[in-house]
Amino acid sequence: MDQANSGRTRGARAADAAETFAAIREEMAKVIVGQEHLVDRLLMALATGGHVLLEGMPGLAKTLAVNTLAKTLGLTFRRISFTPDLLPADVTGTLVYNPKTGEFTPKKGPIFANLLLADEINRAPAKVQSALLEAMQERQVTIGDETYALPDPFVVLATQNPIEQEGTYPLPEAQTDRFAFKCKVDYPVRSEERRILERFARRERAPEARTVLEPGGIEALREALEGVYSDEKIGDYILDIVFATRDPQKAGLPQLTERIQAGASPRATLGLSRAAAANALLRGRDYTTPQDVKDVAHDVLRHRIMLTYEAEAEGVTADMVVDDILSTIPVP
Repeated sequence: MDQANSGRTRGARAADAAETFAAIREEMAKVIVGQEHLVDRLLMALATGGHVLLEGMPGLAKTLAVNTLAKTLGLTFRRISFTPDLLPADVTGTLVYNPKTGEFTPKKGPIFANLLLADEINRAPAKVQSALLEAMQERQVTIGDETYALPDPFVVLATQNPIEQEGTYPLPEAQTDRFAFKCKVDYPVRSEERRILERFARRERAPEARTVLEPGGIEALREALEGVYSDEKIGDYILDIVFATRDPQKAGLPQLTERIQAGASPRATLGLSRAAAANALLRGRDYTTPQDVKDVAHDVLRHRIMLTYEAEAEGVTADMVVDDILSTIPVP
């Protein structure tokens, strides 16, 4: 296949993917008022196969958004409410003794689903949180002596309340690094909340989202993502951003030296590249731009930058650090 035909194929795939994303957005908008940023990040996770950590106050439609996405995609969906008394076996499954046969048989847990909603994940003890590590990274679960593959696709969508809330605990760094995105869910704007109020006042029944993705649709989206072109200069730009979190002095950001305890991992580099490609795909393009990188940088990096105690005491946030980096690193 010559280069021109290859380019047209990429363009056609990107256009088809954009139409699919638009159809999913339209169906989700029937149920979810506003929250466009959240919906876009969920779609990016679908295309990239990454996991998403959703942080926000209770009542901001985090759970409803994930549930609606599952219905729209026609995928299997399970919800686990993480509580302090939850056990790892409650998530992954366990062996059950059968007295008739005298054998142990595996009983698979709710983790065996395409979309797993880990609700309020930061309320669970460390052992339960670590039980997700193998599943999130390796897409498999070990029960007894046997290892079982998880369904494809498999995406963990975890919600958490802010750490300041009572009864919550920070996730281990190894756990947060496995989330491709950390998306902050904000309050709706006044016009959106007015629509919610009017729907409630009229006692409207929210329309059900219909399934719009055909069998093989997710695979088509991922093929389209693999076809998104990224220039070498975009790769260098991503590396400059990530390395600035590790050595801010060398990047011309000496003010960040006393603020960053540990920078982003190589997973952040790969995640930023794939997220930028997914951002381009959402907009119907088969190539990435520096703006795509900027659009997703906060969601990819904010949970991968460890701040010093002094920075936190001064009220510095990871988003502020990312802002400084993006405003300093030259754009190709």
